[in-house]
Amino acid sequence: MSESPLHFVNVIDLECTCWRANEPPTAQEVRVQEVIEIGVTVLDVRTRTLVSTESILVLPTTSEISSFCTELTTLTTEEVRATGISFRDALAKLKKAYDGKNRVFASWGDFDRKHLERQCEREQLAYPFGPRHLNVKNLFALQHALPREVGMDAALESLGLPLVGTHHRGGDDSRNIATLLAAMLGPISATR
Repeated sequence: MSESPLHFVNVIDLECTCWRANEPPTAQEVRVQEVIEIGVTVLDVRTRTLVSTESILVLPTTSEISSFCTELTTLTTEEVRATGISFRDALAKLKKAYDGKNRVFASWGDFDRKHLERQCEREQLAYPFGPRHLNVKNLFALQHALPREVGMDAALESLGLPLVGTHHRGGDDSRNIATLLAAMLGPISATR
């Protein structure tokens, strides 16, 4: 059986620099929300299996990782500086290693897609994905006839699935979202 880009979905979750609401910036501080982690899990839709998960740490160039951001994500400035790569290199990796232009790209909600578009535009870099984006949060609400969209952790709980890893870590969240998507796709059909 030949492979198609539609056989795989790149499930993405971003973590970005962030600050406590209503906390004023210091005099030297620049607050531009930048990607600091890209979690990517590849889902094989034919078998409903998770093929791989990766956490790509990304060096912010304008803003710093706040103490609030570390509390939320567990990511520290030191950790990101030690192993992080540039946003440009992270985009190149998504495009090349994950066939970003051809595969469907999925995320929980629309934040990840919109943020990537904005940061690519701001830094004058090519967007790493094609036109196909799947909003799993919206799809989940539609599939379950919910009155509103819910958080990823609530969706997992409603299906009796455990939240694996650390919530608000890109690799772990992308894996949990891919698990939800696989469950939503249902059992594998005997006829193809």
